[in-house]
Amino acid sequence: MTESVMPTYGRLDVAFTRGEGVWLYDEQGEAYLDALSGIAVCNLGHCHPAVSRAIAEQAQILMHTSNVYQVPLQSLLATKLTELSGMSQAFFCNSGAEANETAIKIARKYGHSKGIDKPVIIVMDGSFHGRTMATLTATGNPKVHAGFEPLVPGFVRVPYNDIDALRMAVSHWPEAVAVMLEPVQGEGGVKVPAAEYLDEVRTLCTQRKLLMMLDEVQTGIGRTGEWFAFQHAENSLPDVLMLAKGLGNGMPIGACLISGAAVDLLEPGNHGSTFGGNPLACRAALAVINTIETNSLLAHVTLMNQQIVAAFEHALSGAEGVQFRSKGFMFGIELPIACTELVKQALAKKVLINVTADKVVRLLPPLIMSADEANKMVNIVSELVLAFLATQPKASVA
Repeated sequence: MTESVMPTYGRLDVAFTRGEGVWLYDEQGEAYLDALSGIAVCNLGHCHPAVSRAIAEQAQILMHTSNVYQVPLQSLLATKLTELSGMSQAFFCNSGAEANETAIKIARKYGHSKGIDKPVIIVMDGSFHGRTMATLTATGNPKVHAGFEPLVPGFVRVPYNDIDALRMAVSHWPEAVAVMLEPVQGEGGVKVPAAEYLDEVRTLCTQRKLLMMLDEVQTGIGRTGEWFAFQHAENSLPDVLMLAKGLGNGMPIGACLISGAAVDLLEPGNHGSTFGGNPLACRAALAVINTIETNSLLAHVTLMNQQIVAAFEHALSGAEGVQFRSKGFMFGIELPIACTELVKQALAKKVLINVTADKVVRLLPPLIMSADEANKMVNIVSELVLAFLATQPKASVA
C-alpha cells in the first residue's frame, strides 16, 4: 500500500489482478478460493460473462445522464425489484450506507408527518448499517462509534432477537416512528433470529404504526436462498427495504424500496443522488437478476446450504465450544476465543475468509460455488479451525 492512500483499512499483504468464478489470482498467478465474495458483493463470482458483457455493451452506449432526465433502465430495474419483493417503489443510490441513509430520512419524514418533532428510530445491538454519521450511529457496535462523537440523536438500541425488549422500548418511547434491523446480522457474527421473530416485529410495527425497515444490504439478492431474507418468514413484508452489495456484482449500486406507509413521503427536492441509478449500474443489476433467475441459483443455494452445513457439522463435531450458524450462503463458525489470526492463516492456504465480532469465522461464498469447490472450502477452513483450537490452552477454550 502506498503512502498516498489514506490508511483506513488494515489490508492483507496480497493484491489480485484477475478473477474468474470463485477464484482470484494474485500478481504471481497463484489462485485463491474466494469464500468471501468481496464481502457478499460478487454473488455471481468474479467477472461473470453475462454481467461483464452487459457492462461492456452499456459502456459503449451511455453510462450517465443524471436524474434530471428520464432513465429507462432505472425504470426497468425498479419494476423488476418491486415485482420480486412485493414492494411499491424504488430509489437508487450507490451503496448500502446510502440506502440506509435514505431509510433514516424516510423515517424522520414519517415522524414529522405525524407531528413528532424529534422522531426516534429503534435499532439493534450488534447491528451494522454503514459508516456515514447517521448509519454508524444506528450501528450497534461501540468500536464503530469511537472517535466520532457526538453521534446523531434519535436512535434507541435494544437487544436483537428479543421481541419483548422491543415491545418495552416501543411502549417507553412514544416518539418511536420506525424499527430498523437486519433479517440476519452479518457483521454482527452471522446471527440468525428465531423463525417467528420477523413476523413478530412486523405485527408490532403494524399495531403501533411504526415503519418496519429491513437492512438487506448483505442478505438481499439471493444470498439466503430467497431473493430477500424476509421472504423466509410468513408475513414480514417491510415498509422500507434497503439493498446494495450483490445487486451489482461489483458495480456500485444501492436501492431503497418502499411500500405501505412509506410511500409518498419523499417529494422532489427531499432526496437525491448524482450517480444513483445511472444506466451503467442499472444495466449491470438487470443482468445480475436475469442470471440468478435463468440459472435457478436460489434453488442451488438452498441445496448447497444443506451439503455445506452437514459437512461442517461433521468436521467440527468434536470441537469443544464451537457454534455453527447459517442461512443460505451465509455461514458463521463461532469460536470460544478471539481468532482474527485465522484470516492470515487461511490466506496462506489460498482461501479468503473473514473474522467478524472478533471470534466468528464468516464465510460468504459466491452463489455459483460448486460441490467440489464447497468441499475444498469446508476442508481447509475446518482444518484451520481445529488446528487453531488445538494450540490454545484448555482453560481458554472450555
